[in-house]
Amino acid sequence: MSGSFEILTACDSEPVGVADASRNDEKGSPLRRNGEGGAGVASHASHASQARVRALGRLRLGQLNKTEAAYAAHLEQRRMAGEVLWFRFEGLKFRLADNTHYTPDFVVMRDDGQLEAHEVKGFWTDDARVKIKVAAEQYPLTFLAVKVRAKRDGGGWAVETF
Repeated sequence: MSGSFEILTACDSEPVGVADASRNDEKGSPLRRNGEGGAGVASHASHASQARVRALGRLRLGQLNKTEAAYAAHLEQRRMAGEVLWFRFEGLKFRLADNTHYTPDFVVMRDDGQLEAHEVKGFWTDDARVKIKVAAEQYPLTFLAVKVRAKRDGGGWAVETF
């Protein structure tokens, strides 16, 4: 597989990147780099960089967005109906290659005991589609892409199997 993937994370207790003492910002604080050749971020601006990451639509690890929360409610209804035995948000992490991992939104155990990995998307990016396809080729689970169906199209969930 060609290309590379960079996983960006932000948490309140640790700044992102490593210090680069050779460069300083306008206040004399050391700049931080996000990986090799990355753009510098002042160490005192770690809170601003975290806000910028969240502004791009990324939530903290383990936190559901609105679409994922709606799908969790759907899975809970299916569990109550006996169609699903168990499900967990971000319950498994798959290694695809060196330094490349894929964590599906939900791991679901159907009523027949089969495990499925469900990826919930509002829209698809090319790298997300590649990762789920590679995971489906490497692991003996059923991988499903779940997308909200527009109300004008009947609502519910559109499902694609990989």
